[in-house]
Amino acid sequence: MKYILGIGTNIGNRKENIEKCIEAINLTPYTDVLIRSGIYETEPVGYARQQNFYNCNLLVESQLEPHEMLGMCLGIESAFGRKRGIKNGPRILDVDLLMAEDYTTHTKNLTLPHPRMFERRFVLQPLLDIFESGTAFNVDFSSFLDKIEGQEVIKIEEKTDYEIM
Repeated sequence: MKYILGIGTNIGNRKENIEKCIEAINLTPYTDVLIRSGIYETEPVGYARQQNFYNCNLLVESQLEPHEMLGMCLGIESAFGRKRGIKNGPRILDVDLLMAEDYTTHTKNLTLPHPRMFERRFVLQPLLDIFESGTAFNVDFSSFLDKIEGQEVIKIEEKTDYEIM
């Protein structure tokens, strides 16, 4: 199954945090990062008194089921030392499961597509790097971009395609 993961970081070496997160995902059995969107510097949303974030999206292929993929995301955050304190506050790493190919759900622990992704430019703009048509897994996300006010995003690095070994 293919997944879209959103990566965000605003503590420490933000670029290195993203690179090490991708390495950790690729170390997960039967799981490969196929594409990393461009990396964007973005203003914080929800809690303004913090450093800007680096955000990107990943297209990942995995044999993990969606709840297992969520567990992997939370495990990687924990391994990086993520502490949950202030809502939308500073974080060394945020790994969000945004979408799963041909799969939707709404449970206590997991909602797919991610319930707030269509309100966040820092999710949708990088998604256009991967899905230039504006449609991902049969969901038209590009129409939501025009409805978002503010939330400046600045591309600081182009997308990367990965070769599967």
